Amino acid sequence: MINRIILVGRLTRDPELRRTNNGLSVATFTIASDMRGRQADGQKTTLFITCTCWNTTADNVAKFTHKGSLVAVDGRLTQRTFERRDGGKQTVNEIICDSVQFLEPRSQEEAIASGIDDAPGYAPDPETNDDPIDVTNDDLPF
Repeated sequence: MINRIILVGRLTRDPELRRTNNGLSVATFTIASDMRGRQADGQKTTLFITCTCWNTTADNVAKFTHKGSLVAVDGRLTQRTFERRDGGKQTVNEIICDSVQFLEPRSQEEAIASGIDDAPGYAPDPETNDDPIDVTNDDLPF
C-alpha cells in the first residue's frame, strides 16, 4: 500500500510551534489548496488541510513561513480520533509532513532581519552585482 500526498497551498494562519515533554519541536499549520475546475455557480472549491511537521522541519516552518506563504508539503495522510470536552468523538484527517518546500523567494527585509544573505530563493540586487558574466555561443549546449 502507498500512502503519499503532495499538496501546494498557502498558509491560512501563522504556524504554531510547540515542544513535547522530550524537547521535540512540532509545528501545526493549515494550508488552503484550490481544486481544479469550478462549481456549477462558478465558485472555486478550496480545501483546508491541517499539516503537522516535526523536529528541524518544524523549526524551519515556524521561522521562515507566515500566513499567506506558498508551500508544497510532502508527507502521509493520517486520521486520528479523540474525545471532545463535551464527550463526543471527533475524527481529524491531517498530513504528517516529511518535507515542506518554501515556494516563494524571501523578501530582502526578511532575509536581512534573520541575518541570512544567501538564503535559497534570495536574489541579490542585480544593480549592485559587479561580476560580469562572459558567455560565448561556444559555451552554450544548443
